[in-house]
Amino acid sequence: MTRRTGSANLPLHGGHVPSWLATRMAALGRVMAEAIVHHYGRDELLRRLAHPLWFQSLGAVMGMDWHSSGITTSVIGALQRGLAPIRHELGIYVCGGKGLRGRETPSQLTRLGDETGVDAAALTHASRLVAKVDGAALQDGFDLYLHAFIATPTGRWCVVQQGMNTDRREARRYHWLSEHLDSFLDSPHSAIDGRHQGVIVNLADARAADQIAPSPRCDACVTTPIRPSACFRSSMRNPTRRPSPRRYCRVCSCPLITTYAHRMWCCDACTQRLQLRPTADRAISASCC
Repeated sequence: MTRRTGSANLPLHGGHVPSWLATRMAALGRVMAEAIVHHYGRDELLRRLAHPLWFQSLGAVMGMDWHSSGITTSVIGALQRGLAPIRHELGIYVCGGKGLRGRETPSQLTRLGDETGVDAAALTHASRLVAKVDGAALQDGFDLYLHAFIATPTGRWCVVQQGMNTDRREARRYHWLSEHLDSFLDSPHSAIDGRHQGVIVNLADARAADQIAPSPRCDACVTTPIRPSACFRSSMRNPTRRPSPRRYCRVCSCPLITTYAHRMWCCDACTQRLQLRPTADRAISASCC
């Protein structure tokens, strides 16, 4: 059960948050997360983190009040540092992060499964599919560089990930929540918020089913995994001709390679190996083949 809850566009900025601000954000983020979990529960915290406007407001309250792409990285990093000492007590686990830390999400989820007994394989599968949908099925010109996976011991989760477009100097943040939908590819996006920037290819939308459905002429490609290559080869071949039987050179015993476009005999390789003149090619070909 997954649901993509929305997205937000931000200016793309570089740099780092000052250490004094990062320390304060971690402390304040821990207190706010504890208050929400104790009063409303873990699922409510996931719902709020999965809302793009609430997430933006959280960053402003924590001290990152710039309208910048750095609000995503700073808030995720602050929550990781602030909740790490009480993650088992609170039941909120923040995995992943920016760059290489995002690629460590599967290993972190595996360790989480060993510690809590949660189904780590299902969480890892969800993490990979969410990244695939926003990175490949949704082609909007933004390349993902941040992937944060927030999970609970009950198997509920939300994902906050962000992509960048260096040409426009913009970043786009995507939010997912693990409820209210059965499939990752059946219109999982409940909202896409951002300025119009041209044509967007969204293969995860239900309206794209007719465009990506397999052709009835290639039913064999769906039934048998070996048939697609066979169908491709048969379409490239000339149906009026059949491949000639395998023949071998009488001199070097190499197989003679025959194609429909041209013939490439092993004798050519022999002449090149012996450094013979081109005028002798015909004589050698006639004598050994």
